[in-house]
Amino acid sequence: MIDFNRPAFVGKEIEYIQDVISRGKLCGDGEYTRKCTEWIKNQFHAGGVLLTTSCTHALEMAAFLADIQPGDEVILPSYTFVSTGDAFVLRGARLVFVDIRPDTMNIDEKLIEAAVTPRTKAIVVVHYAGVSCEMDEIMKIAEKYGLKVIEDAAQGVDAFYKGRALGTIGDFGCYSFHETKNYTMGEGGALLFQDKKYQEQAEILREKGTDRSKFFRGQVDKYTWVGYGSSYLPSEMNAAYLYAQLEEREKIFNKRMQIYQFYHENLKSLEEKGMIERPYVPPSAEHNAHMYYIKVKNMEVRGQLIAYLKSKGILSVFHYIPLHTSPAGKRFGRFFGEDVYTTKESERLLRLPMFYNLPMEQVDYIVQQTLKFPQFC
Repeated sequence: MIDFNRPAFVGKEIEYIQDVISRGKLCGDGEYTRKCTEWIKNQFHAGGVLLTTSCTHALEMAAFLADIQPGDEVILPSYTFVSTGDAFVLRGARLVFVDIRPDTMNIDEKLIEAAVTPRTKAIVVVHYAGVSCEMDEIMKIAEKYGLKVIEDAAQGVDAFYKGRALGTIGDFGCYSFHETKNYTMGEGGALLFQDKKYQEQAEILREKGTDRSKFFRGQVDKYTWVGYGSSYLPSEMNAAYLYAQLEEREKIFNKRMQIYQFYHENLKSLEEKGMIERPYVPPSAEHNAHMYYIKVKNMEVRGQLIAYLKSKGILSVFHYIPLHTSPAGKRFGRFFGEDVYTTKESERLLRLPMFYNLPMEQVDYIVQQTLKFPQFC
């Protein structure tokens, strides 16, 4: 069976984890945490970076640092993972869902301004499949109304918008290093921000409300509880696994891009026949080959294709159920305007296997079996 995903493994992960054990410091903010942090800062030109235990926790930290209060409204797409909404619901915010663009599956920037009310506090964008939202337009709206912009760049590590790394354009950026992502630490993430005024407060928040980070830098002779916080700091073993992958960034990136391009070129004939739609990447975006999806006629065809591929030993999956259709989504939010594309497009989308260690002969097999799907012939 060809798995849909396997976490990347490049070879030095075990060596680095063993090094952590030999150093006798397993908790976070050790040598490998620092190495990962500096790599991300330098590679993506970020002002501040803090590794976290997940992208979910990075989003929760962003919601706190953005001063989201009960009753505030947050504009976001409904086509996203639950964490995008959860982080702001935990702060007492109401979610205002806006329809997506059918070409990129990202929030439709043209619909955002009409959704702004006096209660609006932030815009949360999701860079689906590592393809950027139209950030220039979104940042203009945010500036006009004095709103914070939080980038859910869980899928956007090593992707760019007009030369700027995703996660570094808004007020806060949130990365994921979950095992399904391009670079992984099993469970993990990172919070990014450009304005260094957030550094101290973010450190306190991540370190259970203490100034422990200052203590380890020798800035205070003891640390104490100074404010609200939680435990958002990943272990050194997680960071060691991640650093082995960041060192091999180019190798991982190139292999994923090779798989993406193979799918894209060899499934073109199905698009020309009107059987599928392939992913669209706007000229302003540089994607990271996070995923390869196709969109078929409807949910029925998608279900048939998933079953067909499984019968051929290939695991493929659909993606998000729109949040506004869920019990919690109905409780904590509302959909602004008309759901023209969010539900319809989500029901058509199917993701093909995509991971670093996927052999190209298996990629070719996936393509050949997809082309032989009876509905496409």
